[in-house]
Amino acid sequence: MALKVYERYLRAEVFSATALVLAAFLMLFGFFDLIGEVRDIGRGTYQLAQAVMFVSLTLPGRLYELAPIAVLIGTLYALTSLARHSEITVLRASGLSNLSMLGSLLKLGLIFVLMTFAVGEFVAPAAERAAQQLRLRSISAVVAQEFRSGVWLRDDRAFVNIRNVTPEATLEDVRIYQFDDRFRLLSIVDAQSADFAGDGAWTLKDVTQTGFESTRSSVVKEETRTWRTAINPEMLSVLMVAPEKMQLMTLYQYVRHLEENKQKTERYEIAFWKKLVYPLSILVMLVLAMPFAFLQSRSGGVSLKVFTGIMLGIGFHLLNGLFSSLGAINEWQPVVAAITPSVLFLLGAGGMILWVERR
Repeated sequence: MALKVYERYLRAEVFSATALVLAAFLMLFGFFDLIGEVRDIGRGTYQLAQAVMFVSLTLPGRLYELAPIAVLIGTLYALTSLARHSEITVLRASGLSNLSMLGSLLKLGLIFVLMTFAVGEFVAPAAERAAQQLRLRSISAVVAQEFRSGVWLRDDRAFVNIRNVTPEATLEDVRIYQFDDRFRLLSIVDAQSADFAGDGAWTLKDVTQTGFESTRSSVVKEETRTWRTAINPEMLSVLMVAPEKMQLMTLYQYVRHLEENKQKTERYEIAFWKKLVYPLSILVMLVLAMPFAFLQSRSGGVSLKVFTGIMLGIGFHLLNGLFSSLGAINEWQPVVAAITPSVLFLLGAGGMILWVERR
């Protein structure tokens, strides 16, 4: 019973400290994001109200990114406060082992893991897509143009050129180059626009098809035509939303599409594995914070330890981004690039716990 009381007390302390840190971070990053949007205010119908709405919609993504750092700082502050008031010493004198305390922290961490995963999988992707649609619609911009000629995609034996993709996922100036199994050009289909009709089909409008299947070319014009393809709006959302902020299923489908068309997949595979691993890094942050519970106040004040937690959190965030970039450039195994920062910090946390126990 005493242990359950202790766990409830620890949970309340960690939750309140983490919530405070997370709220402070979100306000800080939200303020700087809003400052960054000032330069676009006045373009089209993009005004201050739209900028505030845009920043508000990006906050769930920020929450997902900052969750491990906030948990680290919040837990570190809570444990340091307990140690400063000798509450940790009393618990250890009452028979609380290091292993039991670690287990209590990890049980608490599972709640944070589930909450972070839910935000990153169900809330942040939809909010990020809505934010980008709001911004692009207001400034009358297109989603993306990877080259001056537009976006290029491969769909089985066809190569598709899309000049513009609007925020509503309408395709503009579509050109489809259809080849046979020997990569001989069979036809070129030009369409002024295309709207997704559902069930893997697009409706092409103002269509002109030039065929080269015989010795003479042929031209066919149609007002509308149904185009069946593996390309769908979810795949095109990669042009609007960063891979790290997409849903797992969308990433998986896009990776499969790239593999089937023999295109590079490293960046999106790394993003897929990061989506799986990143919430679990919260457990690593809790293990990293645990040694500070055993340091007495003479070993450093609360402010110094919180500052150390901030530096560790920033270091983890930067290392995570670094390994993602290095993995994509050097074509490392995606799971290795995604999991290495967490493994390094876990080893560091284990070393700190051993060091504290030997003192």
